[in-house]
Amino acid sequence: MHFLSPLIPGRLIKRYNRFLADIQLDSGEKIIAHCPNSGAMMGVKTPGSPVLVTRHPDDGKRKLLYTLEFVFADGVFVGVNTFRPNALVEEAIQQETIAELKGYESLTREVRYGQNSRIDILLKGEDLPNCYVEVKNAQLKRDVCVEFPDSVTARGTKHLLELMQMVKDGHRAVVIYVAQRMDVSQFCLASDIDPTYAKTAEAASKAGVEFLCYGCELDADKIIINRQITILEANK
Repeated sequence: MHFLSPLIPGRLIKRYNRFLADIQLDSGEKIIAHCPNSGAMMGVKTPGSPVLVTRHPDDGKRKLLYTLEFVFADGVFVGVNTFRPNALVEEAIQQETIAELKGYESLTREVRYGQNSRIDILLKGEDLPNCYVEVKNAQLKRDVCVEFPDSVTARGTKHLLELMQMVKDGHRAVVIYVAQRMDVSQFCLASDIDPTYAKTAEAASKAGVEFLCYGCELDADKIIINRQITILEANK
């Protein structure tokens, strides 16, 4: 995925109200940017951190012209825009980067299913069971692992229960954690942050839901999924 316009450097002043961030651009201008991340952003919201933002055309339709994309943490830039992973996974499937999801003929985004839910990606193929793909953004790093979630996620637990039902109904269900950072090679669940999600994920795995984690290459021009990340045995 290539950015449509060059990313703009700055420094984070503060992130607040979940979806807003005050930023001072390197040009000296102070802006309010959209922060498309409903999580706690643990480890990637330190005031003074270098950031990269995108600027959107001023077409009169947007209240905020800037979007926070990357925050510098632990010596690397980390993608915090949770709107990116779905498009990244779609692109990776189409380019056959995700070996486990090859062979499907059609891909549809945001399909209603289950009890008033939407699946991020639905894959269909001749002589193949429908494949329900749930995509999660994993940005938290503690020690050597990238982790999910960084805050309690009742919605995430609900999605796991829905996916378990899809498997029971004869379909295939896959959860893909996307690590928008280049400094990790292992994934684990943050069971201390949300033990309910972790226990539900364990039950889902036993019920046949598949779990994958993929990492990204990112720079000022693009972000792409480029490698598989090992899920630690205890969390498979």
